[in-house]
Amino acid sequence: MSVPRGVPPPSTPKPGGDPGGRGGCVVCVCPHAPGLGGGIPGVPRAPGRAGVPPPAFPLEGPADAPCLLSTHWPQMPPAWRGTRRGGGAVALAFLPPLLLLVLLLAAPGGSYRPVVIVHGLFDSPSDFRHLRAFINESHPGTEVTVLDLFDRGASLRPLWVQVEGFRRALAPIMANAADGVHLLGYSQGGLICRALLATMPDHNVRSFISLAAPQMGQYGDTDYLKWLFPRHMKSNLYRLCYTPLGQGVSICNYWNDPHHRELYLNSSDFLALLNDERLHPNASDPYRVPAAPANPSLTADWKQNLLRIQSLVLIGGPDDGVITPWQSSLFGFYDANETVREMRAQAVYLQDTFGLKTLEARGALGGCAVPGVGHTAWHSHRPVYERCIRPWLT
Repeated sequence: MSVPRGVPPPSTPKPGGDPGGRGGCVVCVCPHAPGLGGGIPGVPRAPGRAGVPPPAFPLEGPADAPCLLSTHWPQMPPAWRGTRRGGGAVALAFLPPLLLLVLLLAAPGGSYRPVVIVHGLFDSPSDFRHLRAFINESHPGTEVTVLDLFDRGASLRPLWVQVEGFRRALAPIMANAADGVHLLGYSQGGLICRALLATMPDHNVRSFISLAAPQMGQYGDTDYLKWLFPRHMKSNLYRLCYTPLGQGVSICNYWNDPHHRELYLNSSDFLALLNDERLHPNASDPYRVPAAPANPSLTADWKQNLLRIQSLVLIGGPDDGVITPWQSSLFGFYDANETVREMRAQAVYLQDTFGLKTLEARGALGGCAVPGVGHTAWHSHRPVYERCIRPWLT
């Protein structure tokens, strides 16, 4: 909010909060449901913790549902509490103009970190006009940049090539943001963002918001797949994707066939490396996979780079229609029998290969499981923005 008040905005539910404005749970998890794990697979309900934005989408459920994570509204000076205690607005009117300006700038919501958005497959910056408008409305003055690279058909280029291009575009934005930036990656862009964070040792990303991104890979017969590979079904696409030719197409970089695990591990030039499921290439060139001896030391470097973020927010839902399985957006995936195993059952979590378990342990992992949202609607869906994205854009 641009006007300092000691109460939450009307659009933000505050179950359990006390009427005196001292704080309370702002957004609570949805009730327990199969596959949701109380809001996000693998993340338990936990007591509220001051200063941490609420990560879960409030699906239908009891108003007194416990918080997954909570935030507390700060104790504000009485004069900033509007008319709730009487006389607040009058008190502001009597402040000298210069002092009033200083107080407004110093108040929570007075300024916001820049937001950088990386688009997905076949997208371009124009597709994110609604999200831009949402951010500018709720966070006036925020610098919002949708990186204009690899638009439309160019988004099929190999992901390491895209990561290098986006890195060059992101670096100067971060350099001009002393307090850091928020990074949002949509769909394929969510994987690009994770690769950026892993390979940039000096990044200053505060929150990484992964919006409907196939973080554990893709395996499904979707309309996109049928258009790209009309002669292949999901059961035989591995014959193309797990070849040098196939790895030159972005979607094959994160094609994860659960029935051909060894081929995936030995052939995936992107996802298997990013997840540390396969030894990294030579550290001298982290954006390509050269014919060089594997370098295990790069594993720790990429992990520590990612762990520089303060929050990882995972957003996805059962009606996505493109990300398959949809739980891949929340780091769940199929086993060899095509049974979805949630995040905590994944080897990358159990072994903490790139820091996922560490992020959860320090309270930095949040997310939303939202039904009723199709894949192309995530960045234009107002309730998703209000409940799943906005609280993190501090």
